[in-house]
Amino acid sequence: MFKLIPTITVLFFALAGCAQGQPNENQPIRTGAENTSRYLALLQGKRIGVVANATSTIGEVHLVDSLLALQVQVEAIFSPEHGFRGTADAGAHIDNGRDSKTGLPIYSLHGKTKKPTAESLAGIDVLVFDIQDVGVRFYTYISTLHYVMEAAAEQGLPVIVLDRPNPNGDYVAGPVLQPAFRSFVGMHPIPVVYGMTMGELAQMLNGEQWLQGAITCDLTVVPCQNYTHLSRYNLPVKPSPNLPNSRAVRLYPSLCLFEPTQVSIGRGTTFPFQVAGFPENDSTLFSFTPVSISGMSTSPK
Repeated sequence: MFKLIPTITVLFFALAGCAQGQPNENQPIRTGAENTSRYLALLQGKRIGVVANATSTIGEVHLVDSLLALQVQVEAIFSPEHGFRGTADAGAHIDNGRDSKTGLPIYSLHGKTKKPTAESLAGIDVLVFDIQDVGVRFYTYISTLHYVMEAAAEQGLPVIVLDRPNPNGDYVAGPVLQPAFRSFVGMHPIPVVYGMTMGELAQMLNGEQWLQGAITCDLTVVPCQNYTHLSRYNLPVKPSPNLPNSRAVRLYPSLCLFEPTQVSIGRGTTFPFQVAGFPENDSTLFSFTPVSISGMSTSPK
């Protein structure tokens, strides 16, 4: 059982930008994926690979289903951590497979292979990347973006990033990663909370020549409409199993720092990344006992 502990100091990252207002509040934010007129012409007559997960939607329809309905020739799906449908545990090994709905092959980018191989890209003319990020350095979707761009550059393939708002994009905080500690959960010398959208970060990867060998990717970014970094944006689909709501997304940059310790941040409850607790603390009246929850956390602390 875990007792709640005060979290005032660890909430600094999460609260830093909360007072910002939303401009253009009468204009709904439209994601890059929704702005089909900006990119459909780039896909016509081409064989398409889609890098996507459960957040990759146009309204309530998945991007892959929308592209197929628009007669786009989708050849393969590439899926990040948590899988194509977004149900795998954090860090879980994910194998290649097939999408049960479309029958398309799915190449996992979070198993033994994290970078698309030349074999998986054979027969692909264009890669479309559409994944909702949360703007935190150790959230691995940005590492997947890096490897997708790198593999595409090596194979001479263009990449189209369909941009989405950053729900933590209104502030920048935390130390910059030191190169000696580079890993899949931190690949770039950027702050913990880096204040950019996926499209902006993709442009930075090219501009700073951070891809291996200082190569650059043939990159097109389809931006969001009616969005600025002061915009409030509630995610319509949870970006991963343990970020179920806006509160968790805002607290994630701070509370995730406790993951290597004995402190629990609520995995194994219905309120992950919204509490912090540790065993044998009698200082509060609130307590919680993590349990295995299918589709969220099968082996919590």
